[in-house]
Amino acid sequence: MCGIVGYVGCKEATPVLINTLKKLEYRGYDSAGIAVMNDDEILVRKAKGALKVLEEMVVKEVIKGSIGIGHTRWATHGEPSDINAHPHTNVSGSIAIVHNGIVENYAKLKEQLQAQGIVFKSQTDTEVIAHLVNFFYEQTNDIFEAVKLALKKLEGSYALGVICKDYPDRIIAARKDSPLIVGLGKGENFIASDVPAVLEYTREVYFLDQKELAVVYSDHVDLFTEDGEKIIKEPFHVDWDMASAEKGGYAHFMLKEIYEQPKALRDTLHPRLVLEGNKPVDIKFDEMDFSSIFKNVERIIITACGTAYHAGVAARYIFEEFARVPVVVDVASEFRYRNPIISNKDVVIIISQSGETADTLAALRLAKEAGAQVVAITNCVGSTASREADKVIYTWAGPEIAVASTKAYTTQLMCLCLLALKMAYSRNTISKPEYEKLLSSLNEVPEKVEQVLKDQSIVQKFASQNFNKSKVFYIGRLIDSASSLESALKLKEVSYMHSEAFAAGELKHGPIALIDTDTLVVGIATQKALYEKINSNMEEVKSRGAATLIIGQGDTSVFNGSADTVITVPETEGMFAAIVSIIPVQLFAYYCSVLKGNNPDKPRNLAKSVTVE
Repeated sequence: MCGIVGYVGCKEATPVLINTLKKLEYRGYDSAGIAVMNDDEILVRKAKGALKVLEEMVVKEVIKGSIGIGHTRWATHGEPSDINAHPHTNVSGSIAIVHNGIVENYAKLKEQLQAQGIVFKSQTDTEVIAHLVNFFYEQTNDIFEAVKLALKKLEGSYALGVICKDYPDRIIAARKDSPLIVGLGKGENFIASDVPAVLEYTREVYFLDQKELAVVYSDHVDLFTEDGEKIIKEPFHVDWDMASAEKGGYAHFMLKEIYEQPKALRDTLHPRLVLEGNKPVDIKFDEMDFSSIFKNVERIIITACGTAYHAGVAARYIFEEFARVPVVVDVASEFRYRNPIISNKDVVIIISQSGETADTLAALRLAKEAGAQVVAITNCVGSTASREADKVIYTWAGPEIAVASTKAYTTQLMCLCLLALKMAYSRNTISKPEYEKLLSSLNEVPEKVEQVLKDQSIVQKFASQNFNKSKVFYIGRLIDSASSLESALKLKEVSYMHSEAFAAGELKHGPIALIDTDTLVVGIATQKALYEKINSNMEEVKSRGAATLIIGQGDTSVFNGSADTVITVPETEGMFAAIVSIIPVQLFAYYCSVLKGNNPDKPRNLAKSVTVE
């Protein structure tokens, strides 16, 4: 959600701002704008629509200046429009700001400012900040102090970039609950919502922590606490290259990232396997000490949002099957408000691709306050989740640019499988021979994913025959029902087709009333003991006119009469099959999106990192 960039240096700021904003387009947005210090005034240009609209605007009327801020907006307050786009300014235009987050008390602040005669131009909560900073600037005549005082009045979340015409050599940046980084160049420095924005210019970054501020000059950066005390911290070196954040010849990032999954899975798995010869015999997490985490655990709580939540639902089956420990899985936005029962004998696992998901971070903090051990699974080194959790396990997936997660999901599942197996062996719920057999099976998963990806033609053909269905239902049993949840989400995200997921046994308890000839039912069937049950469900829907697809493993001949098409994936251990069986549905969602003329990388109304509630 909302991309923020800023530049201070010796180059022309405008092209740098446009270029860095392009690297953040994957976050989702509906308008864009920049503010550039031009001699003794700040010039603002902003426009509703795609970034190219703004780019064409500034090409026609070039803005000179070597300091500026930029923004791509995802609407929360006020409709998408030129007026509501960022940056916003004070009345005189001498202060400009860009903001990601939500000001929860903006109505009260706006009323107070209007009582002083301030006339607002936009419908946004963000404009309040510009006028509030100006209010304190008139009192202090110090832009840093003004920002610091204004922040103390704000309730909610923010990542901010502020420029002032009286201070033409600096950007003030600050964050609370919304991510913000500072990029450190040579003779130039940057701010941005996310690392890909600045990779072309630098690999050295500061990750701002909660309620920290930065004053960014061309030749140095000063960091401060919310009270203005100076901070010294070491910059973080980003070691992945720009090529991993580019399409690399693929038509879309989503397709590229689907095909990157074998490598991402190997990168996540192999460093954690202990080998004797070529045989995996144990799991070692450099990030974690298992003796302290699992010694007295009585329950696991998993909380996350969206795709990460679905990984958690699948993990419930994996942990309970192998480690024989009860697992509760909850949507993070519900968890934080339902007064959950948490004890110091619980381990809470939070899952977030970005490590910045607002509801998930709130759940993390709630769990820590209750005394539980918190383990974060995230893809982003230096993210808020990785810093605030007691322990962190990284999914080494590399940057994921497409809004709809693919390799993030499968690498999250891989981490959860590793965690469950290590816990099971530590608790003696599986024997040494069983442990090693399961590790060998897990080690084969990346290769089996690769095999699925070698022939996409059957999925592509099936999509061409069914992309115009008005309803798509995914069904499965046990861990396959968790896969069904993710499958339905993926399809609705990128194709805008109505899709739902049901535990297969629930079909007859209501959903079967919706089945007709304009319905597609996809059965995910990787649990051999339940093939006959799933087959009965497929026969029920087929007899009512639905088109049917089975995604199964091993001998799927039982479905020959009930499925119009069967996609058979390479056989693997039942609990690990969820990683392999999800690949065809990711491809199906992608091809349906393309066939409908959508851009699968940038689904409407969605954002990559949901940093507000």
